Amino acid sequence: MEFDELSNRVIGCAIEAHCELGPGLLESAYEQCLAHELKLNSIECRLQYPQPVAYKGIHEAQLLTYMKLAGVKTGLLINLNVTKLKNGIKRFVL
Repeated sequence: MEFDELSNRVIGCAIEAHCELGPGLLESAYEQCLAHELKLNSIECRLQYPQPVAYKGIHEAQLLTYMKLAGVKTGLLINLNVTKLKNGIKRFVL
């Protein structure tokens, strides 16, 4: 599966989780809901859940490091704790 297709599917799962939960919940609620959506869609990926605040440079650097070490060309940084999900998605390409 090409990474563009996979990242689109992951974003679709994030949209489902965000629609179900909305903003303002604890990190663990988003973690469980997104993991459930990914499992329902047979998607295996590495998930890490930083605190549900605005992402900072450290989160971007960490994602880029994981991508380089894993040899992955595309990565997503998704914050589900936002009013509009499109404002919480950042896509990285190496």
